[in-house]
Amino acid sequence: MSAATAPLAEAPPAPPAAPPAALRRAARRRRRVPYLLLLAGVAWLLVFFVAPMVYQASTSVQTGSLDAGFKVTWHFATYWDALRSYWTQFVKSLVYSGIATVLCLVIGYPLAYTIAFRAGRWRNVVLMLVIAPFFTSFLIRTLAWETILADQGPVVRVLNDLHLLDATSWLGVTSGHRLMATPLAVVCGLTYNFLPFMILPLYTSLERVDGRLHEAAGDLYATPFTTFRKVTFPLSMPGVVAGTLLTFIPASGDYINAELLGSTNQKMIGNVIQSQFLRVLDYPTAAALSFILMAVILGIVTVYVRRAGTEDLV
Repeated sequence: MSAATAPLAEAPPAPPAAPPAALRRAARRRRRVPYLLLLAGVAWLLVFFVAPMVYQASTSVQTGSLDAGFKVTWHFATYWDALRSYWTQFVKSLVYSGIATVLCLVIGYPLAYTIAFRAGRWRNVVLMLVIAPFFTSFLIRTLAWETILADQGPVVRVLNDLHLLDATSWLGVTSGHRLMATPLAVVCGLTYNFLPFMILPLYTSLERVDGRLHEAAGDLYATPFTTFRKVTFPLSMPGVVAGTLLTFIPASGDYINAELLGSTNQKMIGNVIQSQFLRVLDYPTAAALSFILMAVILGIVTVYVRRAGTEDLV
């Protein structure tokens, strides 16, 4: 038999097709996997975030006393009474935290820029120095500032010799010839304690900037300042936004710095909430103040993020 007339080799039989029901079950299992992976995180949020929030919301509309007990009476006037009584502490909290955030940005951006582009082999060492304060308690770091800003300390002595405290006292940020128990001391403590929260996001954002973009800007006869204004700073905006949020939000609710470095005139809203919870034992007012603070910060952050317009965060 010739090759032309030889019968063709039979193809191997095709595997049997999976039944449609099995395919549907497999597809359902694949779709279910991401939700199963989220269960641990969702459970964590429910137990440690949602449940306390619901409890505090219930507490804020209660009336009563510690001896007679508190009952939910839907007394929403507590919010208005709390805001009317402690609005000055709200303003001080926002002003102090806002100034500290700006100072952290002004101090932290050059340092983050240096680490990202100029540190070279010393980069890891400088980064370790930035995060080194985290190895010490927040409380101990704040207590150290009591020694730094002490009335008989070298800082106050030098500032008095330069007559700088006279100018700051005229501006109202210090009192007489001392730094302790003044707004400046509180802002210094906030700035120092939250500075790493600004530097690390800035460094992460700047480290991602391609160095060849700087070279291209130089080839187009851009000055270093123009290169920074047109290339570096816009590309680092996600880090700027993240750093300012990580600094402003916890600083607004802080009470340690105002407690240790300030006086009764520098109390922030965190001090009022702490006092209402642990000393006065007025739980509804403390819960109401907490929700008002959260609402104010949420509103400020929402407007800020939308105005910043960074694609990574909006």
